[in-house]
This record gives sequence, C-alpha cells and structure tokens, in this order.
Amino acid sequence: MQEQHLFEYAVIRVVPKVEREEFLNVGIILYCPTQQFLQMLYTLDPERLRIFSGDFDLVEIEGHLQAFQLIAGGSPQGGPIGKLDMASRFRWLTATRSTIVQSSKVHPGLCEDPSKKITQLHDSLVLS
Repeated sequence: MQEQHLFEYAVIRVVPKVEREEFLNVGIILYCPTQQFLQMLYTLDPERLRIFSGDFDLVEIEGHLQAFQLIAGGSPQGGPIGKLDMASRFRWLTATRSTIVQSSKVHPGLCEDPSKKITQLHDSLVLS
C-alpha cells in the first residue's frame, strides 16, 4: 500500500448572477504540500451555463478560469500572485470572494496520488 498524503481542495464555481447566488461547478483546485502539488482543473460547458443565465460573457469567464490555472501553476503570466509560494497561491485562490468565479470552502482528504485525485474529484463534482 502506498503512503497516504493529506490534501486540500475546493470546487471552483461560476456564479453568473452573484445576487441570485446560483452557481455551476466548473473546476477543482487541489493542494498537496507533501507532494509539492497545486493544480486547477476545469471544464466550462456553455450550454449548462445558459441554463442559469443567457446573459454572460463566456470569453471573460474563460479568462478568469485561465488566470486561476496560471496562478495555481506558478506561471509568470499569473502576475504577482503567481510568484507567491504554493501555499499562498492556494489560499489566495480559495479566499472568499463575491465575483463571477468563486471557490467553495476548502475540504481536506487523504490520497495516494494527487494527480489522480484531482481527476476523480473533477469527474464526480464537475462533470456528473
């Protein structure tokens, strides 16, 4: 049996109309410090999003989600936040905010392989 590693994750949501507080799960961000792993995985389905609101800017939402990925990956294109250490980037990405792209509360867990776990979470919480 492989060693279990503590991880934290949050669900990334799109909230087309913040005042209505309705959201669509679009991604997962997972942080596993012992494995030096921080990744954000998302799938944006425009048709599902239209169910909530026909009035949204898909290009803008996609841009926000891509920025989340750049920051999670520590890319220079992630700006000043992308240059922070991994733990600080995760905390910034999962901070409470009232914008069109939000994250759920952070949840802990144990896994053997964080890259497999993020895919499992994405499949069960975003795609299904």
